[in-house]
Amino acid sequence: MIMKVPVLSLDNKELKKIDLPIMFSEEIRPDLVQRAVLALQSNKRQAYGAKEGAGMRASATLSRKRKDYRGSYGYGISRVPRKILTRRGRRFYWVAAVAPGTVGGRKAHPPKSEKIWKKDINKKERRKAIRSAIAATVIAELVENRGHILPKIYPFVIENKFEDVDKTAQVKKILENIDLKDEMRRDAKKKVRAGKGKTRGRMYRKKKGPLLIVSKECKLEKAVKNIPGIDVCIVNNLNAEILAPGADVGRIAIWTEGAIEKLSEGKLFK
Repeated sequence: MIMKVPVLSLDNKELKKIDLPIMFSEEIRPDLVQRAVLALQSNKRQAYGAKEGAGMRASATLSRKRKDYRGSYGYGISRVPRKILTRRGRRFYWVAAVAPGTVGGRKAHPPKSEKIWKKDINKKERRKAIRSAIAATVIAELVENRGHILPKIYPFVIENKFEDVDKTAQVKKILENIDLKDEMRRDAKKKVRAGKGKTRGRMYRKKKGPLLIVSKECKLEKAVKNIPGIDVCIVNNLNAEILAPGADVGRIAIWTEGAIEKLSEGKLFK
């Protein structure tokens, strides 16, 4: 089913109505979107593992033979690897080492740096996931369920002049004109993260706001950098993660007229 949406000017006046391309009629498949997002995230993951020989650097070879010097034969102790802690004459005092569960010992099954984190997804499934995430951006119910505050008119397309805006203050004013003031206020709030992440460069949890989809590289990309929650993406570079952050479909999206034309004429993600 082809949907008609209004094209709005920068001061929120309706210029005309256009048909959305067939990609917006795709079936919503949250399962496929999740697979595509996880495949993208897995490729960003950095391999890690324990250092080779970690926990096994202690000299803990303790003889069990009857007549070996410094051996533990006849002391009635368990056969755990031990190192010499102190000694007095021929009396040795050992402490368990190397074995898992001992102080400073190795881990039983440490993480291996050779593990492959990459997850694959079929090309057709990935494209279908992107189409599905695109279709979800124009369903008002899904967008509201994701927590966004919608303007009175949604979905809509904005005129191409929007791509030439080069000042952050102008972008804010235009977004307020098209009734996104409450959404911007929502995105500006940030919350202190619980747990150790506070000390690891991710102290705040921030919300994802509107996604601005443009037809080409433009000044708008630089102008929105200081507005929290807002992202700009060229239509060719769309992926499942930016359309559905956290694999949750229904991100609020503002398409420029040029981006819609490019999506339709280029038959992108088909």
